[in-house]
Amino acid sequence: MIDFRDMQLLTALAQHRHFARAADSCGISQPAFSGRIRNMEKDLGVPLVQRGNRFLGLTPEGEVVLGWSRKMLADAEGLRQEIAALKGSLTGRLAIGAVPTALSFIAQVPAAIRARHPDLRLEIISASSTAIRRGLEDFSLDAGVTYVDEKDGPGFRSVPLYDETYVLLSPPAFAPRETGTATWAEAATLPLCLLTRDMNNRRIIDAVFEDVGAVPRPVMETNAFTAAFSQVASGAAATIAPVKLADSLPLAAGTIRLDLVEPTARHQIGLITVERDPVPPSLTALAEVLKGLAGG
Repeated sequence: MIDFRDMQLLTALAQHRHFARAADSCGISQPAFSGRIRNMEKDLGVPLVQRGNRFLGLTPEGEVVLGWSRKMLADAEGLRQEIAALKGSLTGRLAIGAVPTALSFIAQVPAAIRARHPDLRLEIISASSTAIRRGLEDFSLDAGVTYVDEKDGPGFRSVPLYDETYVLLSPPAFAPRETGTATWAEAATLPLCLLTRDMNNRRIIDAVFEDVGAVPRPVMETNAFTAAFSQVASGAAATIAPVKLADSLPLAAGTIRLDLVEPTARHQIGLITVERDPVPPSLTALAEVLKGLAGG
């Protein structure tokens, strides 16, 4: 039967998709790494890796073993954390996926975590809501900060954090007025730079436009708000951004900011984790910090 070290090696190979880099990350030589993978295949009686001149991916059997390996390693890490916490020290690594609109909020987390648990390492990854749920399911992510107002499937636990609302950011030449508010119908008439259609934020914005009978015609689409903000700064386009994000980043001089109304759209952002019992101490610590930052 494969042991935890074998599971770690297979997980590293799936992450790095390269034998030498995976071996280096695990602190062993490539021949020893490859030998252990082959021994796993021999013990299980199935091929785990598609081989060629380079790593080609895992076989279907390898994907099954990878899924179980990630789950068992996550449970083992939870046990280790709980024992460490009983000794008064919470250590380990916590991988958090965050939708781009929540990155400014999640950026406050590392300092808050370090103040309470200085030995807990965080890895924050920007990802779509779909990728976050996929990462939680395969245990490549420990937690996600994403939209929770959509129906989550069984097996997920969500903790509401804050409501995402929206503002129009525009160069003076396009803004319908200098101060106050703008309607979604007015925003639809402007040259807009919006997120790409695979992002949940874009789907939300499109749904609001559809509800008011407006049809925007974006002049540019991007998967990064930094690119959208640069379009505003250059005077090329306006954009629609979450309030928290607009509050956290310096806007170019002269940028017009108008709250979007008719309607005032709201969508809930929250902490998403896989249902686990017992809950690893690191996830409990993260939930406490996030609720504190959100004012909950």
